[in-house]
Amino acid sequence: MDMLTGTQITEARLADWRKLAQGLHSRYLVDDFGAAARFVTAVGEAGDELGHHPRVSIGQGHVDLKLVSDDAVYREDETTEHVVEWVTQQDLDLARAITQVAAEHQLAADPTSVGVVELGLDTARSATIAPVWAALLTGNADAQGHGSPSDEIRDATGRVPNLWFGDAAEDGAQGQRFHLEVYVAHDVAEQRIAAAVAAGGTVVDDSEAPFLTVIADQDGNKGVVCVAESPATDA
Repeated sequence: MDMLTGTQITEARLADWRKLAQGLHSRYLVDDFGAAARFVTAVGEAGDELGHHPRVSIGQGHVDLKLVSDDAVYREDETTEHVVEWVTQQDLDLARAITQVAAEHQLAADPTSVGVVELGLDTARSATIAPVWAALLTGNADAQGHGSPSDEIRDATGRVPNLWFGDAAEDGAQGQRFHLEVYVAHDVAEQRIAAAVAAGGTVVDDSEAPFLTVIADQDGNKGVVCVAESPATDA
């Protein structure tokens, strides 16, 4: 099934969900573990009907859900295709079904509280060093390039953050090589950036805002606030 574009995902207007990194994410608030378990059971039944299921995490007072297709098709050109992890139509269909299940269980969504952290490492030799990081982070060589046409490291079980490789000079010039990518919902990005600045951080690059905003701390260490989708606009 073809991967969806950002525009297609935005136009779906999934009020309970936010696109972060590769997938759709939502959080539903629950009173206790029993309510969470009943909700997850119902979500499982909805997934059975569609032949697709979310990744689920139960926390104190909430259930977090992630929807992503492991077999999305990315068409690089007319002759080259890649199987990647990304959002497809089946994720949109299940997101709508889960929203209905949550309504039946009288659960409120809190999608602006979702977040994803990824690691970025600048290098000119990703193919050379990626096996080391695949082994170190996951213990599995297959994590290199999993669900991605690049050398990116992705743990299929979701235990550790994804590690992707950015460009760096061949001469190995010194500088910050690792940084964090913090994905937040589009409707809280400005608030998150303002909070970081109020805490002493500095915006050092907003040329690609709102999608990427680079923040530096007082020692010059950089992190990036990332937004994976734009707010829907009325036609």
